[in-house]
Amino acid sequence: MKLYYHPTPNSTKVAVLLEELELPYEVETIDIMKGEQHTAEFRKINPNAKVPAIVGDGVTVFDSHAILLYLAEKHHKYLPQEIAARAATFSWLEFVATGLSPFSGQAAHFLHYASDEFPYAKNRYVREVERHYRVLDERLGGSKFLAGGEYTIADIALFGWAASAGFIFGEKGLGDYPNVARFVEEMNVRPAVVRALELKAKHTFKSELDEQAKRAMFPQNFAA
Repeated sequence: MKLYYHPTPNSTKVAVLLEELELPYEVETIDIMKGEQHTAEFRKINPNAKVPAIVGDGVTVFDSHAILLYLAEKHHKYLPQEIAARAATFSWLEFVATGLSPFSGQAAHFLHYASDEFPYAKNRYVREVERHYRVLDERLGGSKFLAGGEYTIADIALFGWAASAGFIFGEKGLGDYPNVARFVEEMNVRPAVVRALELKAKHTFKSELDEQAKRAMFPQNFAA
């Protein structure tokens, strides 16, 4: 199996699940700051030109949550069979997919990448990220994991973003959300998570946010 990877929250989710499942895989780096996601070769794998994606056993899957569902279903792990726990897993998985994930991405964009100041946008997206973490913190205050007592792909999905919450919240990180912070601390000592996080150090990626990187990451902001 190949994992098409850049050290983003979404790629991290998939790497964690691959490691939890102890599946052999090869990392194919896609440097999104160099624009490698826009090559014709990669767009055959993901027409949306985003990481992560996986290819294995003649099957191609893109979008991090689609990959989580595909692998969990295929290997019968981290997706409960009991109907109530399964429903809870789907609910929290989609809470991350449709809420925490896009709002975090937009907050990070306007805080760190936008060339102009947009106070309204910053306020809007950061406040929505905060609101989502309050919901998550309340849930994890009464439940060890998002779906209940069982570790699932919903937790893996949350970890992808919560592990880098400091990029939005700065030095305080998850300090306002102690239950989410507890969850991240417990995730960080899981051997599979440790191995997944080590992938970033094993590969070299462009880090300078220069004109090339901006055009590669945000092509819609530039005229054709």
